Amino acid sequence: MEESIELRLARLCKQCFGLEMLKLQEIPACGSDRKYYRLFMPAPAPKTIIGAWNTDLRENEAFVSFAQSFFSAGLAVPEIYAIAPEGDVYLQQDLGDQTLFSLLSAEWFPVKDKPAACFPQRLTSLYKKSLSQLLDMQVAGKNCIDYSKSTPSASFHKDAMHWDLNYFKYFFLRLLRIPFDEQALENDFRSLVDFLQTAPSDYFLFRDFQSANIMILENEPYFIDFQGGRRGLLHYDPASLLYDAKSYLPKNIRIELLEYYVSLLESKTDYPAEDFLRFFKAAVVLRLMQALAAFGFRGVVEKKPGFRESIPPALDLIKELMQDWDLPLTLPEIRDCFVRMLAMTELRSFQ
Repeated sequence: MEESIELRLARLCKQCFGLEMLKLQEIPACGSDRKYYRLFMPAPAPKTIIGAWNTDLRENEAFVSFAQSFFSAGLAVPEIYAIAPEGDVYLQQDLGDQTLFSLLSAEWFPVKDKPAACFPQRLTSLYKKSLSQLLDMQVAGKNCIDYSKSTPSASFHKDAMHWDLNYFKYFFLRLLRIPFDEQALENDFRSLVDFLQTAPSDYFLFRDFQSANIMILENEPYFIDFQGGRRGLLHYDPASLLYDAKSYLPKNIRIELLEYYVSLLESKTDYPAEDFLRFFKAAVVLRLMQALAAFGFRGVVEKKPGFRESIPPALDLIKELMQDWDLPLTLPEIRDCFVRMLAMTELRSFQ
């Protein structure tokens, strides 16, 4: 009979720490198929550790490899204690239950719609700390990461960008019956990808840098869920964080945080601010289309909670982007699709 996940985690704890696990609690899953457990241990082991189970062995290998490299470089990631020989269970540092998203939920969401609501200064500070740590990770990844472990590809190359754009085409536009001219849309996809491919792309790209993947421990950010990381452009990750539909960041805060990241870029690297900003909005367009596809697939097709509800705030970000459109390329069919999306009142009904 196949051994249970719980028994395998207990055995791995015994092998790693030489101690018997006291008990374990399963942590509720979010959007992935991975399972996480909080394991309670006796001294001198850490009081609690996190046990993870995932049948995607390449994904596990990537996460463990990246985490070990970043931890050795002194960056804000969990320590990896052990991984089973089979590669499907591993143990990592417990960073608690508080995420940047949970703090947004507690401190910002209840007041965000009130007249004269002000975004909490504490959250602004945590966002800035997160952006600073992100840039350190992006730059360190140029030298300390083994990109042969990346999955499904070692870099965010042209094909990978096209995968995201086709994801948007099929699991948002077509799924929700938003009309489009297929050839014109493909032409815009090629223009967008070709433009982004001219940006420097030898940095670590987190891939899913959002508030739910930023743990807050003793008022400091730590990063998790970077198993999709690969070599890529700098712009995508700050775009992911600042244009995260689930966070409801006010526009003025988003501008302040972008200016802060650019100031860090100028002080920590030789990347000119003007060059960075030239590509940034194009990366925002790419990320928002990828996110909308995920909301369509996860929320409408798979009916997982929390995804359909993110479509209306994502449309608000699209509307804002259209009002301030200053990309150095026109993308007429993408813009027309955005106009059609904004005109469809039924998309606003997802709650």
